[in-house]
Amino acid sequence: MEMLGVKVCVFRYLLAVSFIYAAAAEPVTDPIEVKALRAIKGAFKDPMKHLQSWDKGDPCSSNWLGVWCFDSIGSDGYVHVQQLQMLNLNLTESLSPEVGRLSQLLVIDLMWNNISGSIPKEIGYIKPLKLLLLNGNQFSGSLPDEIGLLANLVRLQLDENQLSGVIPKSFANLTALRHLHLNNNSLSGQIPPELSRLPKILHLLVDNNNLSGYLPPEFSKTASLRILQLDNNLFDDAEIPASYGSTNLLKLSLRNCSLRGIIPDLSGSPDLFVVDLSSNQLTGSLPSSKLSGNMTTIDLSNNNLNGSIPASFSDLPNLQKLSLWNNSLSGLVPSALWRNINFSSVAERTLDLRNNLFSNTSVDINPPKNVTLRLRENPLCNNANTNLVRFCGSVADDDDDMRRNLSISSPNCAIRKCPTDYYFVYAPPSSPGQCFCAAPFSIAYRLKSPSFSYFAPYESSFLEYMAESLKLETSQISVYSYGWDEGPRLWMNLTLFLLYDNNSIKLNKTEVRRIKGKFTTWSFPQSNTFGPYDLLDYPDRHFRDSSKVWLSKGALAGTILGTIAISILATAIIAIFIVRKRYNSFDFRARKHLSARISIKVDGLKSFTLKELVHATENFNSLVIGEGGYGKVYRGILADQTVVAVKRAQVGSLQGEKEFLTEIEFLSRLHHRNLVGLLGYCDDEGEQILVYEFMANGSLRDWLCGNPIIPFASKGTLSFSMRLRISLGAAKGILYLHTEANPPIFHRDIKASNILLDSRHTAKVADFGLSRLAPVADDEGDLPGHISTVVRGTPGYLDPEYFLTHKLTDKSDVYSLGVVFLELLTGMRPISGGKNIVREVNVAHKAGNIFSIVDGKMGSYPSEVLAEFITLALRCCEDRPEARPSMSEVVRDLEKMLSMVQESSNTISELESDFSDRSILPRSSSSTVCEPRSQNLSSSDIYGSDLVSGVIPNITPR
Repeated sequence: MEMLGVKVCVFRYLLAVSFIYAAAAEPVTDPIEVKALRAIKGAFKDPMKHLQSWDKGDPCSSNWLGVWCFDSIGSDGYVHVQQLQMLNLNLTESLSPEVGRLSQLLVIDLMWNNISGSIPKEIGYIKPLKLLLLNGNQFSGSLPDEIGLLANLVRLQLDENQLSGVIPKSFANLTALRHLHLNNNSLSGQIPPELSRLPKILHLLVDNNNLSGYLPPEFSKTASLRILQLDNNLFDDAEIPASYGSTNLLKLSLRNCSLRGIIPDLSGSPDLFVVDLSSNQLTGSLPSSKLSGNMTTIDLSNNNLNGSIPASFSDLPNLQKLSLWNNSLSGLVPSALWRNINFSSVAERTLDLRNNLFSNTSVDINPPKNVTLRLRENPLCNNANTNLVRFCGSVADDDDDMRRNLSISSPNCAIRKCPTDYYFVYAPPSSPGQCFCAAPFSIAYRLKSPSFSYFAPYESSFLEYMAESLKLETSQISVYSYGWDEGPRLWMNLTLFLLYDNNSIKLNKTEVRRIKGKFTTWSFPQSNTFGPYDLLDYPDRHFRDSSKVWLSKGALAGTILGTIAISILATAIIAIFIVRKRYNSFDFRARKHLSARISIKVDGLKSFTLKELVHATENFNSLVIGEGGYGKVYRGILADQTVVAVKRAQVGSLQGEKEFLTEIEFLSRLHHRNLVGLLGYCDDEGEQILVYEFMANGSLRDWLCGNPIIPFASKGTLSFSMRLRISLGAAKGILYLHTEANPPIFHRDIKASNILLDSRHTAKVADFGLSRLAPVADDEGDLPGHISTVVRGTPGYLDPEYFLTHKLTDKSDVYSLGVVFLELLTGMRPISGGKNIVREVNVAHKAGNIFSIVDGKMGSYPSEVLAEFITLALRCCEDRPEARPSMSEVVRDLEKMLSMVQESSNTISELESDFSDRSILPRSSSSTVCEPRSQNLSSSDIYGSDLVSGVIPNITPR
C-alpha cells in the first residue's frame, strides 16, 4: 500500500508539471481575431467540412486549416493571424465583414470557392494587406471604394466573379499595386484614366466586362505597364490612341471592343510579343514599319483592313501566329513569310489568310511541315493550280499545340527499390545515370496572359524558369498535361517530384509548404514570356504539419520541457496499462481506429474474427501478393482450404474507415463476372481487413511489368487478342457500374493494378474504396451530370477535367480506362521518366509513328485492328469529357474488334487455377520497362476528405 501511495503521488506530480509546461508553451491568438475567425466560419457553408479543425482549440496553436500566423508573439502578448489561405475548399455563402478585424493580415486568399454576396468594405481597413485574392467566386455588387485605402496592396485579383458597377477612382491610390485583375465580371462605365498614375502597375487585365467610353491615352505614359488586356468590352466607336504605338508593353490585347479607325504604328514599342486587335471595325492598311523582333502573335482578323501584307511581316523570327482572316487584303501571298526561317523541331507557325482577296502566290508554295497555311475563301483558290488544294480546304479553327518530339527511351540507370509506405516513383534523371526516388504531387496552374500562342517551343525554358524559382532541379518538374482556355489562357497540371534522400526523408511537409509559399506569395521572378499566373489548386491541405507557429525561445523551451513531462507521464500510463493487459500469442501493431470502430453487419458476407485470419495467413507472414496505399494483400488459406486474398490496412494507412466501409457496402451488392468478389471482412480488435476471392494471375500491372511472385507474369506475355479480351472484360465491369447498379456508381480509381486476372485471365475490376454513387434526381426530377467532390485518384490515370473542376462524371472512369488501354498497347507506365503516356502516344499517333511504340512483347497483331484500338484509347483520353465515348460505346467497339481477331497460335494457353501448387519464384532484379514493383502507383497521391454518400445502391445480382 505504501508503494502504491508513492506511485500515486508521483503520478499526480507529473500530471501537474505537464499541465503547467503545456500551458506555458501554448501560444494564444488575439481574442478579437479568434472571434472574427469564428464569425467568418459561421458565415460560410462548408459542405466538404474542410473547416472542422476550426471547432477546436486556438487558431494558431491548433493548426486551423488555412490559418497562418506570425512566427513570434506580438508586443501585446498575443499571436496574430498573418494569412488566410483557403484556396479551393468549396466554400459557399458570404464573407463576413468581421474579416476586417484581422488587422494584421498580409494575405487573403479565397480563390476558387463559391462565395457569394458583396465584398466587405471592411477589408479596406486592413492596412498591412498585400495580397487580396478573391477570384473564381460568385461575389456580386459593386467594388468597395475602401479597397483604395490599401496602400501596401501588391496584387488585387477579383476576376471571374459577378461584380458590377464602375471601377472606383480610389484604386488609383494603390501606390504599391503591381497586378490589377478585374477580368470576367460585369463592370461597366469608363476605365478611370487615373489608373495610369499607378507607379508600379505591371498587368492591367479588365477584359470580358461591359466597359464603355474611350481608351485612355494616358496608359501609354505608364512606364511600368507591361500587359494591357481590355478584350470583349464595349468601347463603341472609340479609336486606338496613336500613343499606344510607343509603349513599354509586352502585350496589347483589344479584341472585340467595337473599335474603329486605323491601326497605330507599333514600331515604337520595342518589347511587344503579342498584338491582338481582332474582331473590331478597323480600316486602312497594315502599318509597314518593322515590328519588335520578339513578336510571337499578330491577330488582326475580322476587321475591314485592305492593302497587301507588308514585307516587314517576313522578318519576324519568333512569329508563331499571323491571323489576317476575314479582311479585304489583296495582292500576293509572299513565300517570304516562311522562307529563310530556322525552325526548331517543336516550333509552330500558323498563317491564317482565309476570306480575303488574295489572287495569287509567290512561285514557292511549299512551306515546311511545321507551318500551317490557310487560304480558303480567296480568289486564288478558284485557280486550276492543284498545288493549292491542300491550303484551300476546310480546316479546324483550333490549333492543336500538342506536337513534340517523340522520345520514350527509359532512363539508363540502375533499378533501385523506392519506399512503399508513401507513394514514391522512380523519377527521371537530372543527368544520365542519376535517377532517384521521389514523391510526386500535382499542382493545377494557369498562365493568365502568356506571350505566345504555342507552348511546345517554350516548355523547356518554362521548366528551367520554374526550377530556378523553386530551387529544384528541372528533372523534379514535369508538365503532366496542358491546354488552352478562352482568353487565351494556358492551363496545365504540373507534377513536382520531391526527393527521397538516403532513406530518411519521407513526403516532406516543410518542403511542400515552402513550395506553396513561392506560389501563393507570387514571389516568382517577373517573366516577360510567361506573364501572370493563376494557382488553381494546391494539395497542401492534405499535409498537416504539427505546428505552423515558431515560438520565441522562452516559449520553445517551455514546449520542450512540457513535451518531456508529457512523455514521462505517457510512459507511466502505458506501463500501468501493459501490466494490466493480457498478451495474445502473436504480436499486433496498434490500430489507429481502435477507439472509433464502427460496428458493421452485412448480409451475405462472412464476418471473420481476427484469430481466423491470423491462422489463415500464418500470423500475416504468408506470401504478400499485393501492396498499395491501403496496406498489404496476403495469400491466405481458410479452415475449409479455400484460397483467398486478405487485404489488411496498415498503421497510418492512406485510406480510412469510410473507404473500408465503402468497399464492403458496394461489393456486398455488386455481382458481375467482371467485378472482384468480396467474401468477407474483419472489424475485430481495431483491424480493418477485407477477404476477397483469390485471383491466381494477379493484376494487369503484374503482367505488363513482370512480377516474380506471379510465376506466369514473370515469364509469360499477353498476346494482342488477350489484351483485347482483358480490355473488354474491364469495360464490361465498369459498364455494369455505370448503367445497371441502382443508383449507378463511379469507380474513381481505375488503373492497371486494380484490374485483376483469374485463372482463365478473365479481367475483374477491384478496389472500390474511393467509389462514389452517381448523382440522383432532385425534387424536380432533374438529374445532375456530375458530382462535385474533392479530387481523389491516381496520378497518370486522373481525368484532367475532374482534376481542374472537381466534377466527377462517368467520363472520368472512361478517361482512366483509356490510360489502361494505352498501357496495354505500349507496355509503358502512365507517368515514367517525366513523360505522360497520353501525350507520348498522341504525339506518335499524329506523327504516324504509332507502331514504333507498340509493346514488343505483344507478338503479331492485325494492324488495322490495332489502329482502331489506338484510336479508341485516345478518344477515351480526350481532355474534354464530351469528346469521350460512353462506356457502352467502348464495350461495343471492343466487341467488334475482338470479333475481327482470330486467336493466333501464340495466344496464352489456359492456366490452372490451383496457384497453391505452383512453385514461387524468388524475386528477380531482371531488367524491365517498368519501375520496381514496390513503386506501384497508389491513389494516395491525390488526397481529400471526401466521404461516400450514405445511400446504399439497390442492385439486382446478375
